[in-house]
Amino acid sequence: MKYQPVKNYIGDELIEGESGKLDVLSPIDRSVISQVTLSGSETIDKAVQTAREAFPSWSNTPIKERVQVFFKYKLLLEENMDELTKLVQEENGKTYGEAKAEVLKSAELTEFACSMPQLISGELLEVSKGVECRVENYPVGVVASISPFNFPNMVPNWTIPNALVLGNTMILKPSELVPLSANRIAELLKEAGLPKGGVNVVHGTKDAVEAICDHPGIDAVSFVGSTKVAKIVYKRAASNLKRVLALGGAKNHLIVLPDANVEMTASDVAASMTGCAGQRCMAAAAMVGVGSVDHIVEQLCENARKIIPGKNLGAIISAKARERIENYITEAEKDGAKILVDGRNCVVKGKENGFYVGPTVIDYVRPEMKIAKEEVFGPVLTILRTETLDEAISIENNSNYGNAAAVFTQSGGLARYVSDRASAGMIGVNIGVPVPREPFSFGGWNESRFGVGDITGKSSIGFWSKQKKITTKWNPGSKTNWMS
Repeated sequence: MKYQPVKNYIGDELIEGESGKLDVLSPIDRSVISQVTLSGSETIDKAVQTAREAFPSWSNTPIKERVQVFFKYKLLLEENMDELTKLVQEENGKTYGEAKAEVLKSAELTEFACSMPQLISGELLEVSKGVECRVENYPVGVVASISPFNFPNMVPNWTIPNALVLGNTMILKPSELVPLSANRIAELLKEAGLPKGGVNVVHGTKDAVEAICDHPGIDAVSFVGSTKVAKIVYKRAASNLKRVLALGGAKNHLIVLPDANVEMTASDVAASMTGCAGQRCMAAAAMVGVGSVDHIVEQLCENARKIIPGKNLGAIISAKARERIENYITEAEKDGAKILVDGRNCVVKGKENGFYVGPTVIDYVRPEMKIAKEEVFGPVLTILRTETLDEAISIENNSNYGNAAAVFTQSGGLARYVSDRASAGMIGVNIGVPVPREPFSFGGWNESRFGVGDITGKSSIGFWSKQKKITTKWNPGSKTNWMS
């Protein structure tokens, strides 16, 4: 194995779990690069106790001192960029460029957290003569973050910097498929000066997630993953009276009008469908062509054929995921859809054991088809055809999901028309991956998010903190008091 076995990181110590071990495979070539310990309720309890012990001191540290840790942490992310990039690449299968972009985004997220003292300085107002009200933000307590396989470095940093700067302590439960980045993040935070117990990493599967949802010592839970599991986590944690924000899957629709710029649209859609091998909740999943868009589809297919697995297209996370993706493609073909670019049965020379699916473009998909409704989570684009823009919007609106949507057109009026009517939390105009940059927050609608608020940016402040409202009256001339 290239890397040492991965243990739980609790109170700056490495601790074995109680539920066995799991090999960590690199999707690039199926090699065993490490082994991860698996944990359950016993280890979760130890992590919660450790976080509870750290909470009083950390929460009482002035926020301007807490952010100093994250100024240093941001520098460490940048100084260790190549190492962190390679970790993501090896455990997740991304290309080097995609993995580096992920770590750079982590640095941006941390930079935003460092601005927190200016964002929560509080409000103060004299509400009547001699009476003032002010609002202060307080930490929630011990919080937990459950992160997915597709962004081993970035998604933990969606939550860690903001939650900790606001005074909370945390248990991080990364995907068991990508445990390496999480432990390295914890090590860098220690190096940056985070006190013992500030962040605790617990590795595991379903048992660990259930223990997080059930533990009475955890005050808030964030989750990122599939909609199916997001619903389960939301219901279970909320039934235990915790704050919960659970982000689910997506089926992002890109509405393409005949007047769209051909090269820009074809390039953006191809990049959106294949970036990170399509394993991201912001990927282009369905292109809805309005009217005559054959010229755009032709250029899109030409661009897609230039995206080569193992070169500028990364691997799929596992053999099981690859099989699921290819089954969707085969079923769509049997149902009458037309495969324009076929990425099935893909083998990369020198990486024959790796998990790869090539770019796949499927035309003449109908809204009732399974592939049109469900999240594929691979480098696969379905094309649906409509005669009118309102039909296209109706297709988007009928999706259970609502993470993102986009429109490609040269008409500002039509772009606004779609933006106003699309049922999604993030909208792109001539942008295939409309991820908001800090300080704007990330979060979808409908079955792409369960809970209130977004997971990053200014919107996340309300989730990771609670407000105390203080009303004060000073009247030294009065001879009476509140007991009179």
